[in-house]
Amino acid sequence: MHLTSQAIRDGEKIPAECCFGKIDVTQHVALSGNCNPDLAWHDLPTGTRSLVVICHDPDVPSCGDDVNQAGRTVPASLPRVDFFHWVLVDLDPNGAPIAEGEFSDGVTAKGKSGPSGPRGSRQGVNDYAGWFAGDTSMGGNYFGYDGPCPPWNDTIKHRYVFTIYALDIARCPVEGHFTGADVRQAIAGHVLGHAALTGWYTLNPNLA
Repeated sequence: MHLTSQAIRDGEKIPAECCFGKIDVTQHVALSGNCNPDLAWHDLPTGTRSLVVICHDPDVPSCGDDVNQAGRTVPASLPRVDFFHWVLVDLDPNGAPIAEGEFSDGVTAKGKSGPSGPRGSRQGVNDYAGWFAGDTSMGGNYFGYDGPCPPWNDTIKHRYVFTIYALDIARCPVEGHFTGADVRQAIAGHVLGHAALTGWYTLNPNLA
């Protein structure tokens, strides 16, 4: 089982057009293209009935005290946690590859609608919903894909892991507003195989 992309090459930098934020020389960060990358799958296991796609960042600071604060940096030694950027379920394994920008094209303030997605799929709430909670201009439920926007003062590059799971069931057993953690738990015991590719991104000009 294999996962490929023209936009994201394994181990290489993710292009800014696939990211939520990009470097801005005056304000540190500006909104970017936020297009989902293209994804193609190959050599699926026999018996695959549906696909799940999850994109997560395992390098998010576990404590936000220093995040995006002038005169401070986020130390590399700080423990890191997962941040989900895309949770996509019920994708038809016999469908065409995902095209760049098919599921997301641009930043939507307060989040894109869901959970219903293109091609009869469903999309979970990503972790920008929590990040923007309480923000009057951006707060809301962020369904679907919203790309990288790591802290501009972080001292490490962030990794973004795109994983596709082949399931032996046609419908993922989650309901309502579900999260990446919900899906990981729900598909346990139903995964016939998986494949991943990892890109990196930074908004720290010293690391870019």
